[in-house]
Amino acid sequence: MTISGKKIGFIGTGKMGEALIRGILHAGLVTPDRIYAGDMDIAKLQIIGKDCGINICKANSEVVNNSDIILIAVKPQIVPSVLNEINKSIHDQIIISIAAGVPIAVFENNLPHGTKVVRVMPNIAATVKEAASAISPGSAVSREDLAIASEIFNAVGRSVVLSENLIDAVTGLSGSGPAYVFMIIDALADGGVHEGLDRSTARLLAAQTVLGAARMALETGTHPCELKDMVTSPGGTTIRGIRVIEEGNVRAALINAVIAACGRSKELGNKT
Repeated sequence: MTISGKKIGFIGTGKMGEALIRGILHAGLVTPDRIYAGDMDIAKLQIIGKDCGINICKANSEVVNNSDIILIAVKPQIVPSVLNEINKSIHDQIIISIAAGVPIAVFENNLPHGTKVVRVMPNIAATVKEAASAISPGSAVSREDLAIASEIFNAVGRSVVLSENLIDAVTGLSGSGPAYVFMIIDALADGGVHEGLDRSTARLLAAQTVLGAARMALETGTHPCELKDMVTSPGGTTIRGIRVIEEGNVRAALINAVIAACGRSKELGNKT
């Protein structure tokens, strides 16, 4: 295990930060005494510290001074002030940022020359250890550094390594994607309610159906179209439903949603 013996620091313990802390501990990557965390919300920080048994810090520089790996899990607009605060404390740590829309260059230009920076785009499913995360290495990052980042994010789901120029595409697909899927689950459940199912039963069946289909796609490695054909009998119920989906341009709408979200991600990135 690459991360063994390392100390991990968190600057920001919001939903994503907390999810990563819990995922790392659940996977046994490090023990609680090797995690240090800081956050402006002291009350929440103290709750997480007590619940998880980790070290809480009053200042971001304290997090940095005690850590080998530092995860920046703050809102994008807060990143410049954080970098200004920790600049003089950085020596040979790995900096992992999950701040949406903030390029690696912002970190490399505002931290000591040669700082190892990794940019990651996870998604909200990290809260249930099913995140899809894209990892992009900065110019000073080694294979071992990249392996450490992958180890952390594989503790809360699955990860891929991509060049930074593809992060906007990832944002449009898997970053925003859970919202699209939640809408699909809600719509499927509405269909069930229309046909007489009670709301809670319809929602459970819809969510489990999406979960099961996703697991089949991941675990079999079979193309989604082939899996679709496995369910679609000649003249049966499924092909009639598929015809309605195609008439409603649902596929085109989902494709366009990813493209639109990607475009917005690029716009936001240009503002940083």
